[in-house]
Amino acid sequence: MHVQAVRRDSPPSTWISLVDERALEERLAQLQPLWDACKGDAQALHAQAPLFGVPFAVKDNIDVAGWPTTAACPAFAYTAAADAGAVRRLLQAGALLLGKTNLDQFATGLVGTRSPYGTPTSTWDASRVSGGSSSGSAVAVARGDVVFALGTDTAGSGRIPAGFNQIVGVKPTPGRVSTAGVVPACRSLDCVSIFALDVADGGEVLATVEGADPTDPFSRFLPGPAAFARPGGRRLRVGVASAPGLDAALGYDLAWAQALERLAAWKDEVEVVELDLQVLHRVGALLYEGPWVAERLHAVRSLWPRGADVFDPSVHQVIAAGEGRTAVDAFDAQYALRSLAVSAQAMFDTVDLLLVPTAPTHPTVADLRAQPLSANAALGHYTNFVNLLGWCALALPAAVTPQGLPFGVTAIAPAGLDAALLDWGLHWQRRGALASGITGWVPDGPDAPDPARPGPAVEPQMPLCVVGAHLSGQPLNHQLVERGARLQQCTHTAPAYRLHALRGTVPPKPGLERVGPGGVAIEVEVWSMPVSRMGSFLQGVPPPLAIGSVELADGRWVQGFVCEPAALREAEDISAHGGWRAWRERSTASASLAAPA
Repeated sequence: MHVQAVRRDSPPSTWISLVDERALEERLAQLQPLWDACKGDAQALHAQAPLFGVPFAVKDNIDVAGWPTTAACPAFAYTAAADAGAVRRLLQAGALLLGKTNLDQFATGLVGTRSPYGTPTSTWDASRVSGGSSSGSAVAVARGDVVFALGTDTAGSGRIPAGFNQIVGVKPTPGRVSTAGVVPACRSLDCVSIFALDVADGGEVLATVEGADPTDPFSRFLPGPAAFARPGGRRLRVGVASAPGLDAALGYDLAWAQALERLAAWKDEVEVVELDLQVLHRVGALLYEGPWVAERLHAVRSLWPRGADVFDPSVHQVIAAGEGRTAVDAFDAQYALRSLAVSAQAMFDTVDLLLVPTAPTHPTVADLRAQPLSANAALGHYTNFVNLLGWCALALPAAVTPQGLPFGVTAIAPAGLDAALLDWGLHWQRRGALASGITGWVPDGPDAPDPARPGPAVEPQMPLCVVGAHLSGQPLNHQLVERGARLQQCTHTAPAYRLHALRGTVPPKPGLERVGPGGVAIEVEVWSMPVSRMGSFLQGVPPPLAIGSVELADGRWVQGFVCEPAALREAEDISAHGGWRAWRERSTASASLAAPA
């Protein structure tokens, strides 16, 4: 991952809260034991914590334990009790949180101007909007304040700001990344998005945060192929708009022509297919003209009775349109969407992916003040439809206009093709990379990407519950990591188990026993392992251990470590400690006290 010196002189409007010196020192202290254990071995460190020490930021509608979550509305603010699912996985991977970023209030807007915490502007032109709603996250990455940042995307909030700041915006298939701990805009459509300096970084972060999450009812993790299929070696078919309707006064038409020239130069591998995209724009119109605005009202229903004064005026006006919507309206819109989705999906019978302008224009802050709703609405022309259709998207830098403005394109593919889309994005980047944001750093050019870098999952996974020597930081954890397994959840078993310290095992191991009544909840971790690697892992499981079914605290049953009953007869019952780590810490402390002075 590209890491450069972190800048801390951001405009105040970028951030809503920043890590303080004490919290930063505490986080570094947490990472120190891992650094010491790896003894400077970069490969070992990366295997244990692939994002070790990499600075990142989080949009302030995403929870971080102990930090305030404002959603850019002071009247709504609360202190988060737990990390959002995506944040938890980043911290487990060793990443270093620097702060929470500004946004359009309640993620309602594509401009970045609807916040009482200030107005972030484009890093390329301070008179123009940064894009939103993930404004601060995009600006922080474009300036090089952080290496990557989390945003959210419902209607384009993870793509428009990427285009206006010349960085990469990864918008996953809805459900691929957990939205647990995210203040919803439209919960049925929301995605956690990623801003990065290049495509490979974005893919590595997606690989870290993706995965099924039992705490998120909207989680729908679906691995897909590593690259787009090309039967018989045919060229990849890229669909483009036949009538893009771009702002010629800003040079967007010329920049789009330049992007198409880049595709045309790829003629041995790519076939450009012009398409009428009207069906997609009809889908996009449903988002704000249909009943989905009532879902935004649902998200703020506890605050709504306090009146318009606690909201940004434009945000209140948008959400107020949800009042009076009926169940009949909702079903009418769902039926219309299903019908349009059939025609939209049929496009992929003739093309493999779509390539569209990220935005048709780039308004100034003055434009938004004069026409706050219409100027914002114009920006969603190529973004509003994507989540309604359940597709994935990747915003990419494409050109710089004659007026000196960044121009971005967005590649779009059906659900589950996230890895293939990122693979294509790497090819796009290598054939004409631009400097990332305003950092001056240019991503990899003609060289091939590093195959050792983690990427999004491209094969089925299965959960594996570990209870002892395979836990994070324990001596056999490497057996999981080297097979591409990823930590999914730190949890407990159902209160139906006993844990025993087995005799004579090297390294020391526990045995988990299901006893039913009289049992306790035992600390465990659930890892996700590629199905193809599970066989080699099982071959290394020594007796008396075995893999069986384990009931978790939430009632789910997963495969995990259990123990043959015969081995438990002379084993010490350590259930009272609640888990293997606690027992090992107590044993280590006791041994230290017993050692001669």
